[in-house]
Amino acid sequence: MKHFKTAIQFCSLVAFLYSCSINAAQIYITDYASDADAKVYVTQYQSDANCIVYETAYKSDNDPGVWFFTKYKSDARATIYYTKYKSDASLIVYFTKYKSDARCRY
Repeated sequence: MKHFKTAIQFCSLVAFLYSCSINAAQIYITDYASDADAKVYVTQYQSDANCIVYETAYKSDNDPGVWFFTKYKSDARATIYYTKYKSDASLIVYFTKYKSDARCRY
C-alpha cells in the first residue's frame, strides 16, 4: 500500500512539473498539505533544487520554470504547500531573480 501511495505521489509530481514546463504555471499556495499537488521546500542553493523558479507578475508569461501565484484556487493549474523540512518535500525549488535561469530538471 505504501508503494502505491508513493507511485501516485510521483505521478502527480511528474504531471505537475510537466504542466509547469509548458507555460507559466498558475500556482495557488495552500495552508494544508493534504490539499496540495506538491509539497515544496525552498532552498537557498541553486545546486540543491529540482526546479529553478522565476516568479512573474503576468499569468500570460509562457516560459518554462516561470510561476504566477494566483489568489484563487479555482484559477490555479497546481496547488502547493510550503514545508519547512526538505525531507517532506516532493519538490525542491530555488527562486531566481533572473527569468533566463528558470528551468526544471525533470
